[in-house]
Amino acid sequence: MSRPGRRECLGLGALALLAGACARPALSQPQPAALVPDSTTLLLPGPEGGAAAQWAQDVAARLARGLPHAVALHSLVLGGSDGVTAANRFATTEAGDGRLLLAMPGLAAQARLIGESRAQFDPEGWLPICVSWQPAVLAGRGRDPLSGNRPLRLALPTPGAPETAALLALDLLGHPAVPLFNLTGRAAEAALAAGEVDAMVIAAPAAARRAAELGLTPWLELEVPGRRDYPDLPSTARAATHPLPLAAAEAGFAALRLRTALMLPRLTSADVVAAWRRAALRWQEEEAHQPAEGATLALVGAEARAMVAALTPAPTAVLAYREWLLRRLGFQAA
Repeated sequence: MSRPGRRECLGLGALALLAGACARPALSQPQPAALVPDSTTLLLPGPEGGAAAQWAQDVAARLARGLPHAVALHSLVLGGSDGVTAANRFATTEAGDGRLLLAMPGLAAQARLIGESRAQFDPEGWLPICVSWQPAVLAGRGRDPLSGNRPLRLALPTPGAPETAALLALDLLGHPAVPLFNLTGRAAEAALAAGEVDAMVIAAPAAARRAAELGLTPWLELEVPGRRDYPDLPSTARAATHPLPLAAAEAGFAALRLRTALMLPRLTSADVVAAWRRAALRWQEEEAHQPAEGATLALVGAEARAMVAALTPAPTAVLAYREWLLRRLGFQAA
């Protein structure tokens, strides 16, 4: 019997290596990426058919079309328009595998910021997929009065409303201001027209244009860190020498400017989060081609995460805001 030649030995060696590779334990092989579940429940603030619910349902459906496979979306409307009930349910439901989404309006975060006992959730660590955002400005008649010392009469809805953070910002900037409550929307506009107040907060998809329509001048952008919509305006960031109360004011501005955020739970796998966020990038590109008039800003990725992070300042900043509300306005949440 002849001995195998050099070529035959090389061939046998390659076969042996191949056999050894096939015999290795499965754990050494790359694992398949986690899949997006076949169905997802979308928790929505009430009422059914409300603006936040409609936006979230529309966006979630469009995002789902960009996922690796078909996903059935089931909507569940809970509680009122502030979104607190839906956020409470989201916080207590174990669904870190991507089977649950939350549509959270800014008012839910505001309720937690001021200490509403109903708000039994902590949004820190929740994973935003995309955000519907709007600018916000302090506006009034005539030229900017903030360089003077005349007290500014400021129209506000209630002490617990996110607009009240503008009063805190004025305090931090050292400008005297007198709040006049129960004035919002058309009532605030009418009070301005009658000369009963000097300024109001405008939060809208095109806040500066809305101010111009009312014959008002934007005086100050109510800024959230990392986002300037009107860089030519003075910013509340000028109060940076007061970092804790400024962070609290910026949390109020974030609640004011956040129309709705689409969230995944904090324990969602990285693969599932990545799939939804890739779909959100495509959604943002589509939104960029929509007519700009009246359209909200579509934020995704790092920008969306930064905006949502502003909703949850450090506990010391939260305490500073609640103490300011009590000291300045005699307000304490129920």
